[in-house]
Amino acid sequence: MSQNPDVSPTSHDDGQRLSDSPSELVGLRRGAGRVARKLKRRLSALWSHADRRLSMWASGSTLGSRLYYAFWNSAFGREQQAVLRGRAQYASDLANPKETSVRLRRNCHRLEKGLLMVPRREVFAAEYIGETVDSYCTIGRHCDVEQDELSPEMQWAYDVLSKYFQVVVDTPPIAEARKKFEQAAKLVRCPPGECVPYQRDLSGEPRVSIVDLISLAKRRRSVRWFLPRPVPREMIDAAIEVAGQSPSACNRQPFQFRIFDDPELVQRVVQLPMGTAGYGHNIPVMVVLIGQQRNYFDERDRHLIYIDGSLATMGFVYALEAQGLSSCCINWPDIESREAALGELLGLSGDERAVMCLAVGYPDPEGLVAYSQKKPLGQLRRYNFE
Repeated sequence: MSQNPDVSPTSHDDGQRLSDSPSELVGLRRGAGRVARKLKRRLSALWSHADRRLSMWASGSTLGSRLYYAFWNSAFGREQQAVLRGRAQYASDLANPKETSVRLRRNCHRLEKGLLMVPRREVFAAEYIGETVDSYCTIGRHCDVEQDELSPEMQWAYDVLSKYFQVVVDTPPIAEARKKFEQAAKLVRCPPGECVPYQRDLSGEPRVSIVDLISLAKRRRSVRWFLPRPVPREMIDAAIEVAGQSPSACNRQPFQFRIFDDPELVQRVVQLPMGTAGYGHNIPVMVVLIGQQRNYFDERDRHLIYIDGSLATMGFVYALEAQGLSSCCINWPDIESREAALGELLGLSGDERAVMCLAVGYPDPEGLVAYSQKKPLGQLRRYNFE
């Protein structure tokens, strides 16, 4: 049989041997990898360009912004779900309060503001006194009337409501609420207390001068090198006592400090936020500040977990420093995979979100801290319209 001169008799075999060659396979894989990376970069660049153009258009109107985040960018999806879960939990807690009643705390604070006004009105809070007493009665039914001491929250609520009904003039809603409160008070049997608006003793100078406070503020630095020394829980609890005195919108305190001092758990938590590379292995205690959206009935308050939580954290940090401990505030990134991992590890509810993390421990005296030049006073403040 004649052979085709255009076809090599060994072309098929040679091709098979070439494709089976290890070096050739490695080369093919590398080439494919380069093509894939180039394509990925190209697609990423196209996506970024489209995102910039679309975001510029969408930012020009409220409707455009809504469409952008509804159909193009899901960055706020987790926050939206947390807010809705918080509203649902708020409604559930009204009927079945556990350790605390959010509505009772908020409304008692509102009553206190009415009690301390000058001049004080004869009639105030008529629009919400009924729901306040209902909350008091609901949580009162969950109390053990045989116990020697009620919770501080119930003592505070009793004192504020008692004072309110002493000074206010009856209207039909107030008279009805008064009757319910008196009946409930007989069952709860709360002794009279002094948890009502009062005059502070300003006769003496504060024991901490401004010079001392500035010195403490300058001493505090973000520390990343700690001694391998256990941190007594009593010191952390004392710092949280200080944090608990921080201002909070309507006294709702929508946060919880989650403390981890077991070495194995510490290392698991350390891996979750970004920014711990290089020093996470020597952190003795990790703190995760959790905000709880269940404290609010409306979206208007959705940012308060971050505001109130941050106010409390600053008090916590200064209290640690005053006891010879140091800390490092660690940013919490809004990244879905990390939030999911944290939620699973901590057993978070749908309305709970991380505000920030903190590393805590005794500072290593030989460890360095960043200089971190702060902005001068002139850049941090403006009086009136200067």
